[in-house]
Amino acid sequence: MSVKIGELTLKNPIMPASGTFAEGLSQVMDFDRLGAIVTKTVTREVRAGNPTPRVVERPNSMINAIGIPSKGVAHFVEKIIPLYAHLSTPLVVSISAPTADGFACLARDLSLPGVAAIEANISCPNIEEDGKAFAMNADSTATVTRALRAATDLPLWIKLTPNTGDMPAVARAGEAEGADALVVANTILSMAIDLKTFKPSLGNVMGGLSGPAVKPIVLRQVFQCANAVDIPIIGCGGISSAEDVIEYMLAGARAVQVGTATFLQPNIMPRIIEDLQAFCYHRQINRASALTGALLIEEADESDLSWLDPQ
Repeated sequence: MSVKIGELTLKNPIMPASGTFAEGLSQVMDFDRLGAIVTKTVTREVRAGNPTPRVVERPNSMINAIGIPSKGVAHFVEKIIPLYAHLSTPLVVSISAPTADGFACLARDLSLPGVAAIEANISCPNIEEDGKAFAMNADSTATVTRALRAATDLPLWIKLTPNTGDMPAVARAGEAEGADALVVANTILSMAIDLKTFKPSLGNVMGGLSGPAVKPIVLRQVFQCANAVDIPIIGCGGISSAEDVIEYMLAGARAVQVGTATFLQPNIMPRIIEDLQAFCYHRQINRASALTGALLIEEADESDLSWLDPQ
């Protein structure tokens, strides 16, 4: 069941998505069963998050506008890292900042014993680019990845936004500047309206769509990115079963992150691991990693595959 993400070996390909996992889940699962643990996103400053209401349900999906609440770096170093120190499961720290230098400083300060990798959430607004997310275009992705790579020797995962028209180009920019893996992808920008009040359903007006409804979109993006780069892809979007995991791996992902499903079934990840192992056993697949990129596509002319990459 083990998979390799760069130089990091995970005991299986299942891990939580940042923002959907906390230490309290130890009451319903053994953390050492997971492939990795991804923390809530850490920011330099203390953040309260967005105004309420922050979450709205929609058919087969959820829209959230949590706003990355954070207790800051000092609290994370003193209180959170020690909580996971006894585990064999690698700890991946998710970080966010409004500038490339801010990302670099955070990565440098959090490259500490007990931290196995840095996941940079570059889906956040870049104040040096009029508030557009870093991962919206290749140039800003290259700038922030270059700064991050210079700041840490830890494995560097770059989390991309699905809200871009040219994700393969963004993926290549991250790879070229030293990313060890790409997480594809964050939530899809969306909104909802309350017909009783004629007001936005979220206090922040817009939020991020997640859950099973987004899976076909993100699955396509994983497929495109896996065909655009050589570094590992970690799929993230609408995963709630082993079948979802297998689809992502066939499309090119080496591992996956589970998010919204954990809110509905807090112990869903160990169940997915068991079901994935059972699938491999019954299909006589000796290594789960053999699923990665094993999608079968009939022979076609290059022109027929032009949709793979807008470029």
